[in-house]
Amino acid sequence: MRVDCFTLFPEMFTGPFDSSIVKRAADAGLVEIAIHDIRTWTYDRHRTADDAPYGGGAGMVLKAEPLFSCLDKLLGERKYDEVIYLSPQGAKFTQKKANMLSLKKNLLFICGHYKGIDQRVIDKYVTKEISIGDYVITGGEAAAIVVIDSIVRLLPGVLGDSESALTDSFQVESGFDAPVYTRPAEIDGMKVPEV
Repeated sequence: MRVDCFTLFPEMFTGPFDSSIVKRAADAGLVEIAIHDIRTWTYDRHRTADDAPYGGGAGMVLKAEPLFSCLDKLLGERKYDEVIYLSPQGAKFTQKKANMLSLKKNLLFICGHYKGIDQRVIDKYVTKEISIGDYVITGGEAAAIVVIDSIVRLLPGVLGDSESALTDSFQVESGFDAPVYTRPAEIDGMKVPEV
């Protein structure tokens, strides 16, 4: 699987994608993740990627021009199964959506920031808007990390035990797993329950 992320803050991906399951999946060649800095596609010497909302109002909006430039280049290099914008207006992300996205070959994520991105980018390129919940976070980077992690762990060969992903919470009809225990059978007067 190939995953491209278009972001204003590429450094936010360094820790999460350079460790744990996602790193092992990348090292094994099961996923390729490319992070693209929106400022690379700006045209002025200050590398300005945002502007005030057209017509006024509070906050800032990511500009259309750098997004158009990068997206045109990336879409010219490969066909993406989905171009996903992470936004509060998106459909709520679920395990079922993670399962469906894990079957795709190429995914492109646009991480919004501030008040969002110019609507023309959404109208022209975006095939799916996803929200990870009804709350406000600083930008789409954290949401992208959550979504990508949940997808990558479902790829064949990523987890050491292939059955593990199939029995995770939200994969089974009963929902959450039962309580789990490790050895020793008793600690501090507390015993593992009888089966």
